[in-house]
Amino acid sequence: MNKNDLRIVFFGTPEFAVESLRRLVEGGYNIVGVVTMPDKVGGRGNKLIQSAVKQYAVEKGLRLLQPVKLKDEAFVEELRSLQAHLQIIIAFRMLPEVVWAMPPMGTFNLHASLLPKYRGAAPINWAVMNGDTTTGVTTFFLKHEIDTGDVIEQRSIAIGRHDNVEVVYDRLMMLGADMVLETVDSILAGTVHSTPQEQMLTAGEQPTPAPKIFTETCRLDWTRPAEALYNHVRGLSPYPTAWTMVRVGNEEPRQLKVFVTDEPTPAPANAAPGTVLSDGKTMRVVCGDGNCLPLLEVQIAGKRRMTTPEFLRGTRGTLTIAEG
Repeated sequence: MNKNDLRIVFFGTPEFAVESLRRLVEGGYNIVGVVTMPDKVGGRGNKLIQSAVKQYAVEKGLRLLQPVKLKDEAFVEELRSLQAHLQIIIAFRMLPEVVWAMPPMGTFNLHASLLPKYRGAAPINWAVMNGDTTTGVTTFFLKHEIDTGDVIEQRSIAIGRHDNVEVVYDRLMMLGADMVLETVDSILAGTVHSTPQEQMLTAGEQPTPAPKIFTETCRLDWTRPAEALYNHVRGLSPYPTAWTMVRVGNEEPRQLKVFVTDEPTPAPANAAPGTVLSDGKTMRVVCGDGNCLPLLEVQIAGKRRMTTPEFLRGTRGTLTIAEG
């Protein structure tokens, strides 16, 4: 069988998945169906929001499926009618066995971490938030438990000291697309070899979780060390963004998003965590280890993103961190 005869169904939602789908289409692989999330209404003006994968699939005239429920009989039958030999999953929902066990050549997933490290919904964010200096991408065959299947291939990259999650995301997206094609080719050639994740763990080592990130996850806890908060900001910038609550003078507290910080610096002796130090041009916040975190780019609720000097020029009154 050659790549023109290999029938592939592709599952994905965000931009991260589009690059791999684009490479497959432009490489002449036979994409017989694309599965993505249903459209939703949201944002200003209640606009119709379509996934990045749908937009690309429509542009290329690919057959599109948008099931609400993956166990729905009508969807399962339509999927079965595509007679796929192989399914590829990138940044999509957890699949029921009736779906992932369908194709004779299997279903593989591209995951943005070096499994078994960072299983879960937000592997790129957590790698940066935890201060890791290396991450990567993995392809693996699906099985019952999420992100636990046998590993096919892995590639790694370095995380730079000043890289944020957007930079790492873009690099992994390109690297992942390369590896998706390599994985398809090895499956097609019959040379694929996979390794159980349990064999990749050293004695006593446990897989690292990468749970979904919620609003409260993004809140800056100024009792933590400055280095941890420096990484926390990088791992959430530019989205969903780290934040803290601030009060200007006697105003009501407002949310301040923090996009960029500088390297931690020593704090004055006996300064309490959460103390804001500012000379009108710079702003540093004291952290729990006796160091400060300089804030370089911020956005207060109701305003645009701006540099700290811009923000301070428009601030009237003493700036303090608000607990509530």
